[in-house]
Amino acid sequence: MKLDGNTTLITGGSSGIGFELANRLIQLGSTVIITGRDQSKLDAAKKKLPQVHTIQSDVSDPQAITALHNQVVGQFPQLNVLINNAGIMRRINLHDSGSDLMDITQETETNLNGPIRMVKQFLPHLKKQSSAAIMNVTSGLAFVPLPLSPIYCAAKAGLHSYTQSLRVQLRNTNVKVFELAPPLTQTTLLDSFEAEDMKGSKAMDVVEMVGQAIKGLQQDRYEIRPGQSNTLHMMSRVAPQFILNQLSKSTDSMINAK
Repeated sequence: MKLDGNTTLITGGSSGIGFELANRLIQLGSTVIITGRDQSKLDAAKKKLPQVHTIQSDVSDPQAITALHNQVVGQFPQLNVLINNAGIMRRINLHDSGSDLMDITQETETNLNGPIRMVKQFLPHLKKQSSAAIMNVTSGLAFVPLPLSPIYCAAKAGLHSYTQSLRVQLRNTNVKVFELAPPLTQTTLLDSFEAEDMKGSKAMDVVEMVGQAIKGLQQDRYEIRPGQSNTLHMMSRVAPQFILNQLSKSTDSMINAK
């Protein structure tokens, strides 16, 4: 797909992968709107990237999605690209009896229900455009779970499956459907983890990762798996138990520490 002249909405765009996607797409000639829950982080992003447009919004809140749609479509009627990037990731011990029933599904609300609702809300508008695209950001952990983060991985696996179905249902429309499955990437998503949790894994530089994502979009590669994500995808097919065992080592330390 062509990346110049688009109007693109990126959720979770104030830092990390979302911010770097905004940066690169603006360089390529797109108008970019980013969202985030934290206004101060959006303000900081605006200072770094003055051309970007910012709107405070929370993808885990259906009412906020409706309000976002009304504002964006009103201000940017040419909107033709939606990138569902917002996500959270936590290490969760399922033995822990302290977490409540609402807290345990935070990642599901943001990482899975959020993109599903965003697509539902924005799809009628996208279908009216002469060319349009949706990109859902999943994870290499959509193919093989990291048991240390069971809800995150379940949500990303669900988003991977949903994206495949969405692509089939939209194949006779003007809306292209992409999936970006990043590997372990050097972003603030990793801030809640300890060094021991990621022992033996090297995080990919976010600029390099987004560079591969941009190339994938330009080449109409509908499932983009940069770096180690491609390895995880392959290993999930040829040696699923082996790769699961490899990713399970840090979980034993967490459980035994309780």
